Amino acid sequence: LPPTWRELKLGQKLNEGKTKQIFELADEPGHVLVQSKDQITAGNAARKDQMEGKAAIANRTTSCVFKLLQEAGIKTAFVRQQSEKAFVAARCEMIPIEWVCRRVATGSFLKRNPGVKEGYRFYPLKMEMFFKDDANNDPQWSEEQLLETKLSLAGLTIGRCEVDIMNRSTVAIFEVLERAWATQNCTLVDMKIEFGVNVSTKEIVLADVIDNDSWRLWPAGDRSQQKDKQVYRDLKEVTPEAMQMVKRNFEWVSESVKRLLEPQASGRVVVLMGSISDTAHCEKIRKACGSYGIPCELRVTSAHKGPDETLRIKAEYEGDGVPTVFVAVAGRSNGLGPVMSGNTVYPVINCPPITPNWGAQDIWSSLRMPSGLGCSTVLSPEAAAQFAAQIFGLSDHLVWSKLRASMLNTWVSLKQADKKLQACSL
Repeated sequence: LPPTWRELKLGQKLNEGKTKQIFELADEPGHVLVQSKDQITAGNAARKDQMEGKAAIANRTTSCVFKLLQEAGIKTAFVRQQSEKAFVAARCEMIPIEWVCRRVATGSFLKRNPGVKEGYRFYPLKMEMFFKDDANNDPQWSEEQLLETKLSLAGLTIGRCEVDIMNRSTVAIFEVLERAWATQNCTLVDMKIEFGVNVSTKEIVLADVIDNDSWRLWPAGDRSQQKDKQVYRDLKEVTPEAMQMVKRNFEWVSESVKRLLEPQASGRVVVLMGSISDTAHCEKIRKACGSYGIPCELRVTSAHKGPDETLRIKAEYEGDGVPTVFVAVAGRSNGLGPVMSGNTVYPVINCPPITPNWGAQDIWSSLRMPSGLGCSTVLSPEAAAQFAAQIFGLSDHLVWSKLRASMLNTWVSLKQADKKLQACSL
């Protein structure tokens, strides 16, 4: 066993499910160890088998998925992978709902909605909720049922605000994973997740696990190639050969999921400033690029005073094959952006540092262009970086995911600010 694994002092067992056990951590208050088991089940454990190596496969898969989501900026309970079969997570009180998100109609949806053909695509995504109740086979619930239950977890009452947050989060999480799997030419068909309330921060976070039991995955969108637990559910009879095939699929997923963490494309932003006095403005652009994981270089060049040098710098960045977005930062009359835009096929964003006295006049040098120029103008340095990130996000799922998570988190904080204000004025 790895040394880190031996050093962990396990407290009491807090919970045990069909596929995992959860232990308190004596030395890390507010944290738990989630340990996977070598068991695979279907139909509410009506079918149940040992699958040697499943714990390690599931733990690898869920750790990778949570890393991907966490690096994007999604709030999760995951802390770190601890060992082959276990990971450390923030201790949560779990919300007893399975949130199901679907892109393609299949499985139980078809049984519950006769007349809908398999393969029907949902735009926007279709959300469903199931109450975790083994005795009643996890019945589907409506939002109204959930609200009327008035659940209280870790001191947080699950009301309208919390339900909206979980709904929105589920959609964002699905979209991030769908985008990631698309890079491996795999369709994420549907997915089930669970949320918990972090006992320390009282925040709603993605919790439990996301592994090959949580979703349907169809390579090239072809159901006959499915790689997920459905293969096990569909077995006519469980033979050693059949279990080997199921295991091979699970291993394929746990290997492929590692590739989801790799960037698909590498781009960069090059900020050109007309004068060294524009540095502070440009540093804001660089900092914002950093938050999207996009490399950013700053250069000083004036298209008015040294056009030959401007074009030489341009040629340097055009010639090494790295996809580049140029941002032109020039005060007063902006010659830099238009000269760049007229002489490169790469996108050019004008981001002039506007001053109060002449700003209203100066801005026109960034807006009114001769024909044949396609530069855009974005006044806020952070927004200029965001626009560059959106361009790269078209081909890089990791950048796209950061943008998507940031959109979710902005929405959530507005929702929470509104809830807080309502509470104050009551």
